[in-house]
Amino acid sequence: MTRSDWEKFVSDGFFIARGLVDHDLLASVTAETDRFCKEADELLEQLPDERLFIAERGAITFAPHIAERSTTLWDLVASSRVADVAHDLLGSSTRLYHDQAVYKAPEKPRRFPWHQDNGYGFVTPQHYLTVWIALSDVTIDSGCVWVAPGLQRHGTLKHEYVEPLGWQIFEEPPVAPVAAPIAAGDAVVFSSLTPHLTGPNVSCSMRKAYIVQYVGPGAVRHEPDGRKIDLDTQSPAIGG
Repeated sequence: MTRSDWEKFVSDGFFIARGLVDHDLLASVTAETDRFCKEADELLEQLPDERLFIAERGAITFAPHIAERSTTLWDLVASSRVADVAHDLLGSSTRLYHDQAVYKAPEKPRRFPWHQDNGYGFVTPQHYLTVWIALSDVTIDSGCVWVAPGLQRHGTLKHEYVEPLGWQIFEEPPVAPVAAPIAAGDAVVFSSLTPHLTGPNVSCSMRKAYIVQYVGPGAVRHEPDGRKIDLDTQSPAIGG
């Protein structure tokens, strides 16, 4: 990570890490996420309306918590340049918080609304880190990340649920949004407080991404039922 990356992260809440995952590793990672997304899609096929929460067969597939089920993915999140970025931003005691492959199909074009990652599972301290890795070239047409720069300074904003899209903070941001189309192997790195969305996939191919999230020391997840989950004990440490 460069000084300009750090400055952009502080001012805008995100930066783009070009070539974060090299070609050979990317192929191995994608083979694994393909396998897990196929498994998730087969589960959706068995459910009423082929839906589970915001996942829907033919629209968007989520395969969560897969790093600890795959040596290839664990190496990526714990001991590669991806982990180096996490250590640079969160320090030496960084832990893996969450990971998921997210495949967005062109059959049912659908945006993923403006939200903050901390709106989906409230964590304190409120800042943690998301590394959104492109497994295929991600264009505006295929559903790239859009960011509302600078709004991360306002903390976690109020979210409302919009059926069937998910949690949303606003329909349009109060600042000019920035598109972040990236090539396979690049990543958009942003704070859990950075408002962002991904657009509909109106291309002719599957948009593939692997999203990895990290927390620093002392992180606690607050559950809707009032429970507090100590992530120092529940989330695995990654190598230095």
